[in-house]
Amino acid sequence: MKKEFFWGALIGAGVALLVAPKTGRETREQIRGMAGTVKDKADDYYDQVKEAVACTLENTKGLLDEKKQLITDAVQAGIAMYEQKKQEKATTSGQEKPAPPM
Repeated sequence: MKKEFFWGALIGAGVALLVAPKTGRETREQIRGMAGTVKDKADDYYDQVKEAVACTLENTKGLLDEKKQLITDAVQAGIAMYEQKKQEKATTSGQEKPAPPM
């Protein structure tokens, strides 16, 4: 929405300059002034976008680090459980098993 408004204002201002009854010098000065204003607004917009992207990237990096740690913890817990069950099975298989009923 802001982008469309910006471009509309810029085009409207350009058309107004071309049809306004002013001398060439006045028109050039007005164009220079508008160009400076447009440049300043574009620089501000660029800075806002750059800051928003940097913030989003930082938040995403933090979220990815958090999820990576959760997955690592889950895998380690799974390995520990596997090793525990493997040890239990080895311990119980070393003992005599009762004969199955006939």
